[in-house]
Amino acid sequence: MERFFPPSELVLNDLGQVYHLALLSENISEKIILVGDPGRVEMVSSFFDKIIFKTNHREFSTITGLYKGVKISVISSGIGTDNIDIVLNEIDALFNIDLETRTTKRSLTQLEIVRIGTCGLIQKERTLHSYILSTGAIGLDNVAHFYPLKYSDFESEILFNFKSELALPKEIQPYFVNASERMVSKFDSNKVTKGITVTASGFYGPQGRSLRLGLKVNDLNENLEGFSFNGSKIENFEMETSALFALGKGLGHECTTICLGIANRPADSFSKGYEKEMNGLIKYVLDKF
Repeated sequence: MERFFPPSELVLNDLGQVYHLALLSENISEKIILVGDPGRVEMVSSFFDKIIFKTNHREFSTITGLYKGVKISVISSGIGTDNIDIVLNEIDALFNIDLETRTTKRSLTQLEIVRIGTCGLIQKERTLHSYILSTGAIGLDNVAHFYPLKYSDFESEILFNFKSELALPKEIQPYFVNASERMVSKFDSNKVTKGITVTASGFYGPQGRSLRLGLKVNDLNENLEGFSFNGSKIENFEMETSALFALGKGLGHECTTICLGIANRPADSFSKGYEKEMNGLIKYVLDKF
């Protein structure tokens, strides 16, 4: 059913672009790489054979180009699931809402989205700079709770087991969403470790880091390390993937995440530098994508 979106809901700038990303639909591809750091947009695009479009607005930078004849866009989201809420909704609007008439289009344009990021490793045996491919995400944020999303029996079952085993405070209501199986299969190789990602709403307390303020949830990382379901373990901690999977699934898009492990939380270790390794991950994703 066609739906009309008033100016207060679908916010456009004076150029008719989506408000935060400052983009028109012709500026980006249906194949999208998401990164958190705006500086990483330049890293990804340095592999492109040709740059077609480039812009930035606030923390949102976009470069569209050709890689081996394939049109790909790389867009920065900034940090956090709140920014993913902005980015996913506005990217979807570019393809599935007519910005001139402010009405939904009759047919869905399905997007392929891969997030490239950094993460903290949860399993002690994982080496720094491992590639972690997310098969699903447990959200400790609240973005998905604001949308009428439907969850599969598998998603509900793994969430039930997770909540039972971790016994989090009632104020924390997690959710679980699968990645796109089709997108995961593109990157399913001996170079990656597949597993569950936990997405936190912050970098310190929400990820079990205790500085001067202390923690309300003790032994969080140890409990995450010990959790498993049907042979899948929690492999990493980061700050965007749960919202990407939830909104992507709800909107009908294909999404997954690959992260470079730069901290091993159980081993108390942190990478001394990872530019070379990040470039390797970017090249790997582009070739598979």
